[in-house]
Formats: sequence, structure tokens, C-alpha cells
Amino acid sequence: MDLLKVALTSIASVAALFLLAKLMGNKQLCQLSLFDYIIGISIGSIAAEFATELENPERTLLAMIIYAVSAYIVSLITSKSTHMRKLISGKPVILYDKGKLYRDNFKKAKIDLSDFLTQCRSKGYFDMSQIQTAVFEYNGSVSILPSEGYRPLQPLDMNLAPSQQQVLVNVILDGNINEENLRHTGNNLTWLDNQLRIQGFHSADEVFLGTVNTVNNTIKLYASKVESNTLDPFE
Repeated sequence: MDLLKVALTSIASVAALFLLAKLMGNKQLCQLSLFDYIIGISIGSIAAEFATELENPERTLLAMIIYAVSAYIVSLITSKSTHMRKLISGKPVILYDKGKLYRDNFKKAKIDLSDFLTQCRSKGYFDMSQIQTAVFEYNGSVSILPSEGYRPLQPLDMNLAPSQQQVLVNVILDGNINEENLRHTGNNLTWLDNQLRIQGFHSADEVFLGTVNTVNNTIKLYASKVESNTLDPFE
């Protein structure tokens, strides 16, 4: 019976954790503030305890709810008050600008020079002279504004006006046709069947992925059965 209770409370803790996480909102790890990180760790620890708490599981569930609601309230407060946002989440700090490293700002950001140079190199900047401004963000990442001569070439620099690209629409996923997406592209099953035959497929079951470019109404099909690639270029 105890094992059954553990199984049931584990399922309940996973469900509760999922619902509370949805309440708190979706964020990538690099986007978490210090407060979000602390709350996430606390809720995860409580959820693990909830799974094995057989006598009074409602207590741990209540604690999880309080932590999640606290995080939700704080997110509302920080979205409405810039002062509270700076207080809780922190604010960006300029570490480097126009050839100068600001040592005091390094101390404020609690980042050392080696970590800073590592982040610069990870973004492709091995020479500091290629950087105009580097900003330490509240989530721990470093944003870089390259110097004019080292920024990526833009079409406007060459007096070009390329047409705007659109998001490709998935109409076949793992052999399954998404008819709603297909209709969104302005096409139907007859058009899709014709495109399948043109590209050598007998049915959608043979397609792993199919995407439609709505700009020129073309479809790209990727076969499900492809010979395995034994090449390992990253070894």
C-alpha cells in the first residue's frame, strides 16, 4: 500500500509541478532572474518531498503553491514597476565601451575578466578592438555591439531590398498530414497528393517532414527512410 501511495503522490507531484510551472510562465534557463532560480530550486525540492510524503501530502502541496504564487506575484510587480524590476532582477551594466574596460562595473556584475573574455570568444570576438560596447545583462549573459567595421554586412549597405521571408508551414510531420496548416497555405489535399507524386512519393507515410513556403507556394519534402550516415565530422 505504501508503494502505491508513493506512486500516486509522485504522479500528483508531477501534475502539480507542471501546472505551477505553467502558472509561473515559460522561461529558458538563461532568462531566469536570481529570484526565479531560487523559486525553481525550492519548488523542485518540495515536489520531490511531496512524492514520498504519505502522512500529510497536503502540507507540501500548499508550500509548492505558495512558492509558485509568490513567483507569479513578483513577476506581475516587476512587469509594472521599473524600480522593483531593477531591485529584484537587476539591471544591465556596461563592462566595455569605446576601448575602455570598466573595472568597477566588473565588480558590480560579479564577473571576472576571464569569464568576460570567454563570453566574447564564444560570440566570435577574439580581438577586443572589434567590439564597440559590451553589456552584462541581468540574466548573466553578455550582449555585444560590434564595431562598425566588424558588424555583419546588411543588404541596405549594398542598396539591396530583398523580399521579406515568411515562416515555413509544417504540413507533414512524421507521415501525418496537418490539414489545418495545409488550408492555411491556401492548398488542399489534391494539391498535396500531386506534389507528393512529382517528388517521387506514393503517400504522406513516406515523408518525415513536409514544409510549405507560402511566398512562392513551394513544398520541401524529407523522406522518412534515408540511409544511415556513419560519418562523424565532430569526432
